[in-house]
Amino acid sequence: MKKYIVRVLNILLISAAVNAPFIVSGLPTVVKIAAGVLLGVYFLLFNILPTFEKYPTFRLRILGDGAELILFFFITCIVSVPFAVISIVELVNGADDYVKYIVQFAVLVIAETVIFWNGIIRVYFTSVQLGIRLRVLGIVFGMIFPVNLVMLMIIYLTTHGECKFESGKIRLNESRKDDRICETKYPVLMVHGVFFRDSKLLNYWGRIPAELEKNGATVYYGEQQSALSVEESSKELADKIKDIAAKTGCGKVNIIAHSKGGLDARYAISMLGCDKYVASLTTVNTPHRGCLFAEYLLKAAPEKVTRFIENTYNGAFQALGDNSPDFMSAVRNLTAGFCEEFNKKVIDSPEVVYQSIGSKAKNRRSGRFPLNVSYPVVKKHDGDNDGLVAIEATEWGEKWIRLYPKGNRGITHADVIDLNRENIKGFDVREFYVQLVADLKNRGL
Repeated sequence: MKKYIVRVLNILLISAAVNAPFIVSGLPTVVKIAAGVLLGVYFLLFNILPTFEKYPTFRLRILGDGAELILFFFITCIVSVPFAVISIVELVNGADDYVKYIVQFAVLVIAETVIFWNGIIRVYFTSVQLGIRLRVLGIVFGMIFPVNLVMLMIIYLTTHGECKFESGKIRLNESRKDDRICETKYPVLMVHGVFFRDSKLLNYWGRIPAELEKNGATVYYGEQQSALSVEESSKELADKIKDIAAKTGCGKVNIIAHSKGGLDARYAISMLGCDKYVASLTTVNTPHRGCLFAEYLLKAAPEKVTRFIENTYNGAFQALGDNSPDFMSAVRNLTAGFCEEFNKKVIDSPEVVYQSIGSKAKNRRSGRFPLNVSYPVVKKHDGDNDGLVAIEATEWGEKWIRLYPKGNRGITHADVIDLNRENIKGFDVREFYVQLVADLKNRGL
């Protein structure tokens, strides 16, 4: 209740400050000057520190205050409409004291401009969730009324929501810091999917690894090449598994593998003797039963086109550090025909706990490019999917977790690994993985 009373007082005072020349115009000169100085000082202080709320980080402090400034810009603009109309009407009617009305109107415009730019600069420089698209749209429609007001409200809701959500997450982690709920017996090995590499500059798993580490987990990465056949890629992964097991002295690892990485991990476990080094395998949106969509592309695409894509990809990723990228072998290993034979040959080890995760998008607007383009094509051939993999193809092991968030958003192949660092309503991807690893700990793994 106290918080809302303070906010209402803040609204009244800042509205008075913005419209000070109108409000004090009829008062005695001494009172007018004193009131003007006090409101002016308050206006400056408000623009430095709009709220007295406590934020867990400096970034969130700037972001939260920026969102508050944008909200106050909306409110004070509405309050100021009558005063602005009075000035304009008086000037149009040729008022004798037109200088007074010009000054009043100028102060109003300058004050609102200061509040607006102070807020927008703060959120543009500190928000993660705005992304490039909303930032660009905000600039493009910034001078087009009334679209600019709609965009500004979207920016406010996005940044305010981000500040509130991220503050809550930080406080949650602080409250359970000593519990170390993700401190598993064996370290976590996160294995990327096809056409990506593990990078220190842009983590394939988004904000997930850092969240796990905050809660006690020890995290390693597969670091295999971006595109190889399952057989070749699993050799690199097997070497990594054995190296971690020996280096840490733990003897085993818990693998969390995304997409084709799940097939690589299964092969390393069953065919390359890694079953003795792996405690558990959790596959995430892995096409265990393959993709009819991939078979369709291989048959439909002209040979010249596939050859061009293959050569372009292999050349680019060789320049980025891959020793021997093999685009076509990686694609062929994702087909339904390959996976059918793969499953007959690669038998699960009784020494390893297997579980899987699957998700789906709900329409082509659920994901970002290129998954929004591929979704309807995959839907036609494979049914409900995450933009690449049919959800029914992801089931494997003793436990199958299906992710169906409320609303129309869905969870795509990229969302499930936090590739875009996007806060999705109804699905906290970071907390999902925290609880996933916490469950491994509770099972003695």
